[in-house]
Amino acid sequence: MENQEKKVMLSGIKPSGDLTLGSYLGAIKNWGARSEEFDCYYFMADMHAITVRHDPAALRRRTLEQLAQYIACGLDPEKNTLFVQSHVHQHAELAWVLNCYAMFGELSRMTQFKDKSAKNAENINGGLFTYPCLMAADILLYQPDVVPVGEDQKQHVELTRNIVQRFNGIYGDVFKMPEPYVAKVGARIMNLVDPKSKMSKSDDTNTGRVLLMDDPAVIMKQFKRAITDSDTERCVRYDPEEKPGVANLMQIYAATTGKSFDEIEKEFDGQGYGKFKPAVGEAVVEMLRPIQEEARRIMADKAYLEGVYRAGAEKAEYIANKTLRKVYKKVGFLPR
Repeated sequence: MENQEKKVMLSGIKPSGDLTLGSYLGAIKNWGARSEEFDCYYFMADMHAITVRHDPAALRRRTLEQLAQYIACGLDPEKNTLFVQSHVHQHAELAWVLNCYAMFGELSRMTQFKDKSAKNAENINGGLFTYPCLMAADILLYQPDVVPVGEDQKQHVELTRNIVQRFNGIYGDVFKMPEPYVAKVGARIMNLVDPKSKMSKSDDTNTGRVLLMDDPAVIMKQFKRAITDSDTERCVRYDPEEKPGVANLMQIYAATTGKSFDEIEKEFDGQGYGKFKPAVGEAVVEMLRPIQEEARRIMADKAYLEGVYRAGAEKAEYIANKTLRKVYKKVGFLPR
């Protein structure tokens, strides 16, 4: 009964690559604390991972690893519903219905479709174009109040809201209108060598990202080579426009230590980047150490992981099916 009184929160991440520091600070770190306030659903978005060519064995491995890392990052399966997207068939079924209530122009304007089409010119498939409808289905099946997203994902929530408005306008109050939730600190961690680009798990070069399970020596190397700026001032000051590299490192340090930008500026006043960059790296190493140890322990227990994702799918499917039945009735499908 208690969960019924809570608001609902939902989010998912594709297991298309290893989770990054950006994934953790921008999303997962903030999720764990939400379970007291929200009824939380978090999933491995494996269906979204096949819009580009991929290695099936790697996808299976990464899906399990991501689940283990979710738990190691503080997502208690007893307090959060953790599941694999493809295990809940209602996601694909609702996605088809929503395809019929999303406009071609809306989908063609999606920034990620344009970006991914440019990167995958040999494979611009229908799934790449319509995946925002699957994302809308992911959200709407669980009637969430809020959807934690990065700044770059807000466009998808806006499309979902357009679909809700259109569908509800025709059929009545079917879907709850979801609100995007963006964390104020660490909401978007950028690439360490290209601070104008997001730190991405799908970055093939691996030069400017830090992975959640990276060795401490690798993490320190990445931060020591991080881009700062070329001015002669060489001071640690938060200025995203003039000093995007420094601002990104300050974002990471703030999200890792809980310190404000003013406190960080005072801490490194007069010390330059030679002290600042290793300090950020060390803070990240110490933050990730217990997470890595716990993730390795959990990953070794396949039976436990299977129990978690089976129980999660069972609960998710129960909730999702209630929404899908209502939608099917509204659009005129005969009941089974």
